[in-house]
Amino acid sequence: MMRLHEVVELHSPLRMADWIEARLDEGLIWFDHADIYGDNQGEALFGAALRARPALAERIRVVTKASIVASVRDASPFGVKHYDSSPEYLTQSIDASLTRLGVERLDHFLLHRPSPLMDAEATGRALDAAIAAGKIAAAGVSNFLPAQWRRLQAVMQHRLSAHQLQLSLDHTQPLFDGTFDALVGDGLVPLAWSPLGGGRVFERPAERLLAELAEERDMTPAGLALAWLRALPGRPRPVIGSLRAERIAALHADAREELDRPTWYALLEAARGHEVA
Repeated sequence: MMRLHEVVELHSPLRMADWIEARLDEGLIWFDHADIYGDNQGEALFGAALRARPALAERIRVVTKASIVASVRDASPFGVKHYDSSPEYLTQSIDASLTRLGVERLDHFLLHRPSPLMDAEATGRALDAAIAAGKIAAAGVSNFLPAQWRRLQAVMQHRLSAHQLQLSLDHTQPLFDGTFDALVGDGLVPLAWSPLGGGRVFERPAERLLAELAEERDMTPAGLALAWLRALPGRPRPVIGSLRAERIAALHADAREELDRPTWYALLEAARGHEVA
């Protein structure tokens, strides 16, 4: 829902409710938010749609994130963008997201960015308390390194549920620096943001091979790039940014394509521009 505030035709609560219902009917039930998306507008617009059609709230699953303080929201003389994972800030953020979205519980609440100033024990207690209070069903992280999420997990009573990380054919580093292996090994559900690299997967060396293979398989190059991602252990959930119904439907169908190992590695080789060692 990162770009929801930019799509004027979906600002009508009833039109947005129709859009949500259409996605649910397609079997897509998870909606990814963050408090900074549109400076709270994304959650507010989504919540207005749920209030216009309350029955939808029982069918959806919501992910939202907090801990990034935009410069315009910084009340200090510096007006500086920063990260805040303090218990006070996170508790306020959870309550505010619940109010804006108009839901009784957040299915996943993620710390958006790691902060060197995080007091893991205090942050962990706040997340455990939010789960115990029924405000969130599960807590997770985003953009954390293994040592960072493990420091938090070590002081929590509840298990961290998910990790949202940048991962795509354009950004394969987590597959080779141990990050992806660590999150799968620790039982975190991988949520891949920017799974098409902001379109860069179609501008880099893999472009020709993606186009050729997609034409052979009667699918879209974008869908093939998502199928490549889904072939990984843990079957990463791509967090797509498009709000266009026809594109969502195509990606949903194409991402189910099964890739054999040679095809998967051929795409990796093309994306990286060199052979596997």
